[in-house]
Amino acid sequence: MTGVVAALVCVAALLAVIAFAVVRPRGWPEAVVAVPVALLLLAVGAVSPSGAWAETVRLAPVVVFLGLILMMAQLCADEGLFAAVGGLVARRGDGSPGRLLGGVFTVASGTTAVLSLDATAVLLTPVVFATTARRGVRPAPHVYACAHLSNTASLLLPVSNLTNLLAFAVCGVTFGQFVGLMALPWLAAIAVEYAAFRGFFRADLAVRVPPTAPPRQSAPMPVFALVVVGATLAGFVVASAASVNPAWAALLGVLVLAARALGRGRTTVRRLVRAANPLFLAFVLALGVIVVGVLDNGLSDVLGAVVPAGSSWPALLGIAVVAALLANLLNNLPAVLALLPIVTPLGAGPVLAVLIGVNIGPNLTYVGSLATLLWRQVVRNHGGEVRLATFTRLGVVTVPAALVAATTALWAMLHVVGG
Repeated sequence: MTGVVAALVCVAALLAVIAFAVVRPRGWPEAVVAVPVALLLLAVGAVSPSGAWAETVRLAPVVVFLGLILMMAQLCADEGLFAAVGGLVARRGDGSPGRLLGGVFTVASGTTAVLSLDATAVLLTPVVFATTARRGVRPAPHVYACAHLSNTASLLLPVSNLTNLLAFAVCGVTFGQFVGLMALPWLAAIAVEYAAFRGFFRADLAVRVPPTAPPRQSAPMPVFALVVVGATLAGFVVASAASVNPAWAALLGVLVLAARALGRGRTTVRRLVRAANPLFLAFVLALGVIVVGVLDNGLSDVLGAVVPAGSSWPALLGIAVVAALLANLLNNLPAVLALLPIVTPLGAGPVLAVLIGVNIGPNLTYVGSLATLLWRQVVRNHGGEVRLATFTRLGVVTVPAALVAATTALWAMLHVVGG
């Protein structure tokens, strides 16, 4: 197969897989197309076996880590963590849609950072729906906040997003250094989002509607789950500092929560396996192989020509913008897979700038992030309405400002922490 033909085949394969992931006809998992397509590219010679194997070996630890985090999020839900948090937010925001929005921002940001963006998109969104109905406020600002913060608030920790896990594996910093560099960009992006939401949804935040149900007594806060999650986060820091894979800390946290949940009949082994979403993990591995084919057949040269070099403020902002645009063209996961080989030799700063682009940028379009697609499905399942025009206009208001704020904060932290 000639280089030009191989390039066209790989690009067409990638676009087909992404289109299927966006539409998901009949709710079929993404892997049912991605895995056969990856095997087909191997069979026709568009991807070399050595390249596919190297990428699979590189991604495997990250994929295992992701599965463990997804299991932990589900176990926390089984313990009642999200229901309890929803009750706490409702009490703090009683009588004021604006205060309720602040509570949702706080909880969604923390949930995304600690338990990953999927936890916010899939597990917290239904709780927010129920909370707004009980308190008699319009749901739109609070529900859209779950979508935006499942992306934007995933900047803080390596475990917050699969894109972060991929970058953390190559950027050459410890868990603590990653948090130190990204804390200010995280806060800056969330602050921009909050200010934009207050203005964009000011009419909704000024209206009270009759509650659909009387306030109920809040569920007790599951202290055991909180302690285990906190200990697991501490384990991530210690393991990273000791050059031990943080997945071991995640595994220990999952085992502790799972033993309690299984003993009390709150879950089953089958439910835990389903929570890890093995088909999605297979999709990630297959997508990595497909992206290798695209890179090896020309995309790497194109991106290398447009990605700025260095860690100056203009270079970092340029990298973040390129990453955001690529995420909205291809989705953030293939975008980060494509960009990391190019920016990794430039140092930690450019790698983290890519994360700013691929984590904030997807708030501009539906296709930018799989978490947004999951959120859209959850909203529809709960009788809500997602308007493309509203989502896009909100993205235009928030994304450029958040990109600039977060990138500027990263540039400042690189000068303080080093990088």
